Parts: sequence; C-alpha cells; structure tokens
Amino acid sequence: MATMLNSCFVRWSFTRLDSKHYDVLAFPLPFRRALPATCRILKRNTITRALNCGIIRCGNIVTVSQPHHVRCTATLRSQFKNQPINKVPDDQPSPDGNLYPNEDDDPNQKNSISSDTDAEQAIAENLTSPAEMTPLTINKDGAELDEQPSGEMMKHQEKISDIHPLDKAGVHALEELQNILHEKEAMQGETATQENVDVEILESVLKDLVAKSVVYQEELIGMLSILRVKSKDLTDKVESLQLSLDKATKQATKPIIELQQNQYLQKRVKKFRPQDEEPVENMPWEFWSRMLLAIDGWSLEKKISIEEAKLLREKVWKRSRGIRDTYIAIRGKSEDEAIIAFLALLPKSSGLYVIHIAPEMAPVAKVGGLGDVVTGLGKALQKKGHLVEIILPKYDCVEYNHIRDFRVLDVEVESYFDGKLHKNKIWVGTIEGLPVYFIEPRHHGNFFGRGKFYGEHDDFKRFSFFSRAALEFLHQSGKRPDIIHCHDWTTAFVPPLYWDIYAHKGLNSARICFTCHNFEYQGIGQASDLASCGLDVRRLNKPDRLQDNKAHDNINLGAIVFSNIVTTVSPTYAKGMQTAEEGQGLHTTVALHSNKFIGILNGIDTDAWNPETDTNLKVNYNANDLQGKSENKKDLRRKLGLSTEDDTIPLVGCVTRLVPHKGAFLIRHAIDRILELGGQFVLLGSSPIPEIQEEFEDIAFHFRNHSHIRLIMKYDESLSHAIYAASDMFIIPSIFEPCGLTQMISMRYGTIPIVRKTGGLNDSVFDVDDDEVPSELRNGFAFLNANEQEVGEALSRAFSFYKTHPESWKQLVQKVMDIDFSWKSSAEKYEAVYYSFLPRLSRRTTI
Repeated sequence: MATMLNSCFVRWSFTRLDSKHYDVLAFPLPFRRALPATCRILKRNTITRALNCGIIRCGNIVTVSQPHHVRCTATLRSQFKNQPINKVPDDQPSPDGNLYPNEDDDPNQKNSISSDTDAEQAIAENLTSPAEMTPLTINKDGAELDEQPSGEMMKHQEKISDIHPLDKAGVHALEELQNILHEKEAMQGETATQENVDVEILESVLKDLVAKSVVYQEELIGMLSILRVKSKDLTDKVESLQLSLDKATKQATKPIIELQQNQYLQKRVKKFRPQDEEPVENMPWEFWSRMLLAIDGWSLEKKISIEEAKLLREKVWKRSRGIRDTYIAIRGKSEDEAIIAFLALLPKSSGLYVIHIAPEMAPVAKVGGLGDVVTGLGKALQKKGHLVEIILPKYDCVEYNHIRDFRVLDVEVESYFDGKLHKNKIWVGTIEGLPVYFIEPRHHGNFFGRGKFYGEHDDFKRFSFFSRAALEFLHQSGKRPDIIHCHDWTTAFVPPLYWDIYAHKGLNSARICFTCHNFEYQGIGQASDLASCGLDVRRLNKPDRLQDNKAHDNINLGAIVFSNIVTTVSPTYAKGMQTAEEGQGLHTTVALHSNKFIGILNGIDTDAWNPETDTNLKVNYNANDLQGKSENKKDLRRKLGLSTEDDTIPLVGCVTRLVPHKGAFLIRHAIDRILELGGQFVLLGSSPIPEIQEEFEDIAFHFRNHSHIRLIMKYDESLSHAIYAASDMFIIPSIFEPCGLTQMISMRYGTIPIVRKTGGLNDSVFDVDDDEVPSELRNGFAFLNANEQEVGEALSRAFSFYKTHPESWKQLVQKVMDIDFSWKSSAEKYEAVYYSFLPRLSRRTTI
C-alpha cells in the first residue's frame, strides 16, 4: 500500500502557509484512469483544493482564479518549462522546506504529463472563468459532500471566511495532509498486521517443511540403508563371480595344461613305444598273410568273436611285434593254446557284462543263502563298475513290494518245449538297485503259480522250461554278455543248452560260470526228460557228460562238464567235494575238472546287516559303543517273557533251518547244556521235514513258560535281527556247511559264534584257544567232531570266558565287529576268475 501511495500521491510544493501560490501536478487522464480508486479520490480532492486556492498548473499552463495572483502566462509557462522536477525521497523535505514530486514513482511520468496536451486543454477550459468555479465541501476522509453543512459547520465556515483565502487554503491543506498521514499510518498498521499474518503463515509453512524434511530424511536414511545392503550384496556377488571366474579360468587352463602334458606323454610314448606295438620289418609278407588266414578261420569256426578277430587283424596289418613274438612263443603248442596266447594281446574292456540266471534272489524270492549270494554278489560287482542283470522265474509268491518300477513289457518271447513253441511274458523291475527280468511262462502247466518255489513233483520240467526260455530271451533281445552265471541244479540246464543250441544261433559271446551252493541238492532225473527242452538225450547221457555216476538211466545236472568255470561257496567245501566222504557222489567228476573248480567264500550284505543303522533294533550301536547291545538284550528278554533279573546271564541265540545237515540233534542237546551252565537260549526257525518240525514244536511247548528258554517255530526277518543283536553267543553245530552266513552276521552284531569246523565255518571262525592261529584271527569257539560231548565242551569254554574275563570278552566282541565280511573281497575274487577264463576256448575243448 505504501508503494501505491508513493506512485500516485500528489506532492505539494510550498514555502509557508501564507504562500502566494501552490503548484498542483495534474495527471493525464489515461494514467489517472489506470490508478486505483484511492489514488483517484486523492487526486480529485487535491484538484478541488487547488481550485479553491485559485491556481492550477497543467503542464506549462497556469490558470489563476484570483486577480491579485495573476501573472504573465508566458512568463509562468517559461518558468515551469525550464524548472525541472526534482527527485526527493518519500516523506523527506528538500533543503528549502519544499516537497518535490518523486520521479521514481514512474520513470515515464514526465513524458506522460508533457505529452498529454488534450487533458491540459480540457482542464484549462474548465478553469478559465472564476465565476464558474464552485467551492467543494470535503469531509475528513477527503470525500466530497453534496449535502448542506450543519449549523456548527456554517458558523465555523463564517469564521473561516474572515481569514485570508490563502490562509484558508493552508488550513485546508494542513488538515488534508494530516488526514493523509493518518491514512498512511492506518495503512501501515494494516500492512504490519498483514505482515504478521504472512509471518505466521510462513512459520507454519516452515514448520510443515521442517516436518516433511525430517520424514524425507528418515526415508532417505532408510533408502540409504537399503542401498548399502544391496551394495554389499552386489559386492558379495561380484566377489563370488570373481571367484567363479578365477575357478573357471583355472578349469579352462587345466585342459590346456593336460593337453600339453598329453602331447608330451605322446611324444614320450612314441619314443618309448612298447616292443609289441613296434612294426616288424624283417618278417616276410607270407608270414602276415598266414596269420590273417588263421584269424579268419578261428572267427568262422566260432573259436573267437568277430570283434576279437577284427582287433587281431588290425595288429597283423600293422605288423605288430607282439604278433610275431607270440607266434614264436607258441610254436609246437595246440591251437587252443595259440588262441589263448593271441587273445591275451587284446586290451581288456573297462567292465564286464554279467547276467545271473537264478531261481532265488533276496529279498523277493529267498529260501536259503542262494538268494543272498545272488543279490550280494550282483551289487558288489555293480559297485566295481560292471554291468549286472538278473533273470528269475515269475513266482506267484514273490514279495512284489520289494520290486520297484515293476511292469510287464509289451512283447512276448516264444520258447521251445515238448515239441511246441510257448509264449512267455517278460516283466521287469529293480531290486536293491539291480535290473531284474522275470519270465512268466504261458504254459498250461502253470509252472510258477503254485504258491511255493521248490518241492513240486515236476520241478525238473519246471526249471528246464525256465532255462530254455531265459536263453531264448537273451538271444531274441540281442544281449551279448561276457559271463552267464548260473546257480544250483535248477539252472544247470543252461550250460548244455548254451553250447549245443544257442552258440550256433549266434549267442556265443559269453563264458559260462556255474556255482553249486550245496552239492546235497542235485538235479537227478530221467534222461528222457531232457528232450522236453530240446537237448539230445543220446548224445548227453554218457559218463563224460551228464550221466549219473550211480544210476546210468539217470542224468545228473551238475553242469560241471559244460561250464567254463565251476565255483562253490568256500575253499574248505571245495576241497571236501573232491573226497568220497563229502563229494555226494560227484567227487570223481569234480576231480576230473579240478582245473576249473574254485571255492570262493561268500560275503554278506553289510548294508542290510549293520547294527549302527538297523531299523529293527531298539537301540543302534557300534564297536566303540556297546551300551546299545545291552539295551537290545533287555528289550528282547522283555518281549519274549524271559527273566530279566540278572543282566550277567549269557544269552545264546540260534537262527537256522532245522534240517539234518544243520545239526538239529546237536541243537536239542545244546538246550539242556545251556540250562546246566546257567544261561538263556532263544531259537528262531522251522523245518521242511515234518518229523523234525513236530519234534521241535513239542520242545517249544514244553518250555513255553520257562524263564530261560524260548523257541519260535517260524521265520521272522525282523526278529532275526533282534536275536543277532541281543545274543552274547551264537551256536551253529552244522554237520556240514558249504559256507554259512549266520556266523558272519552274528560277528557283525558283536555276537561270538560257537561252530563246528566244517566248510565255510572252518574258513571264517577260528578258536580263541588255538595257538596255531595268529591271535588277531581268533574270533570264536570251534569243535571238530559232530557229537554232544564236543558241543558241550565248546559251550563250557565260552561260558567260562564270558564270566571270568569280562574285559577280554568285550575286546573280543569289538574285534569280531571290525572283521570285513562284505562282498567286496569275494567280488574281487570272482572278478579275477571271470577275467582269467574270459578268452574263449572252442566248445569242443570244453566238453
């Protein structure tokens, strides 16, 4: 508002109140219309007072309303024309006391005034006649009053009328000036109030901005924290990528280094090439041509495979020194020996392809140890990098819940039997990680749908059909194994079928390995029954082939003659089979083929039989922590209702098939002897022989409420694990035992075996009192003769050791738990045997 007043306020120039004249600055009309209403009112009031004073200045024109103030118009015009308008600050008088207009209010004001001639002329015309000028009444606010004044005002005007007109004008001017000053102060107050309001608004806005700035600052701090975390993550990622890059760089440079090393080695190999690979220059071409013809003849006669012939030809083409040296070494020897020598020059493959044809496989089809051998040996060979497959009959009593991905193939294999072709369905699945093929005959005899594995009147026909179908499956599927491994008499048909029929059909890549798990069980039958599966009865029913050594009208499927490799389940049993006492009538045949007859001790599946991980146990344990064994002993006693008052009473266990060769009558005596010695006894088993089964059921009934004896007349897999773990001793009084697995399992669980020295028991258990055996091998108690006296003596020594030397007994337990009875060592021996017989001999030299 103050600025507006400075720009529009008309300043007066006077020397004193009684001055003879006043100067009034008149604004041009256009400029005056542009001013605010307040400024126009002030301007109109000012002009009115100037009219009352009798003088108005309009540009260079001065009009005088009183006669005694008349001057020369020309003179006044020249005076005002030549007099500049001084610039004086607001409300500050000039040195001579006059107030001058402020030129800063409008820089263009002077030009506007001098140029607005139309407005000046209009004002001059209105002021030419003094008579026409009428005084205006103005209130204290400077507004014009149209109404007549009151009485007091009339009196006051009469008093004022006596004063000189100039004095009146001065008084009015002074009053007007005071009014203007009051207005100015009022406006300044309003301005101050407005400024206070503005300050409050500004303070409020400032506070709001401060609050927002705090919020923004907090958000910024949060964002910075997030950015720091992300920055750290990015830094970590960059470091990780850098490490990966470094690693990749190293890996990338490693092949280069290896390549350089290989190049260096190749140079070295080239420089130091084995003599058998060096070309021979001093042999005539006729020699190499004769070698090529000999190799082709062996191949055409099926004495070597096509692949072997190809590799030997390449060596001949390269004129290998090895071919020449081998030829010189075998001169004068048989053709078979020459073939073996030349095949020895060929590199061995990285792994063998082994197919087992068997009647059992644990855990899906298990009667005895045979099933454990098939699974255990197969897994061990598989771990060593060999390809292993199993072929089984599809029994209806197979435990299918142990087979994974079990399904039937959309194919049927036809096999010959009784003069006809019969279809077979092929089922597949995996057992313990091994690939297994099941053959289901579509024969009206329903050979394997009878609810049991063995013991049928036509077992001879059942398994001869299975053997022929298994080979037909190999032939039609194009499989070319290195080893076909057959098990027991039920698959003894395979070797003669292979060499007499399928080798001529092209299935001639394999060597035949036959394992007899127990020579007590032999495949004896009528010779005429061989014709059902397609074998030539007249050709095979001879003393040097399949004819039984005792009854010449029968054949005996020992498969010893037709197999390349014959094994049994322990070294001691293999020696016994060559004697009349233990040979079961086959000792003469075994002796004739002793060069291919080998005894290899079986192993056990240490994954399935492991006290540290066995889920059948109440408490797991190991050799370093035997507390779990004591807990399992207490738990088994409670479950079976045995006395638990004395923890020091030794517990003797027995898990067996109750058959004569297992020493069933010695087990009966052992029960009485254990009671005499103050021990406890637990038996788990059954017998396929009704008389023996009935006898032991009577014993079980007799001791049903006894606090130290318990007989469970069945087989229970889970309970067998618990008995192995809970027992302190384990009795195995076998009359003969080809291998035996129970003594190995018992030691695996820290249970000390008491055995008769026969077969595999003699190869795995060594008496603690035998000074001829190194002390580190002594691991149990053994007796030589199968009688009650020696069984009793062995039990007495074991009980005495247990009671009088508890610390030594604990050390013995720990030692037997650390013995390695796994299939690893046994599989290595089988692998060596496979490789040693792998070079093929002609079928003629085998039979």
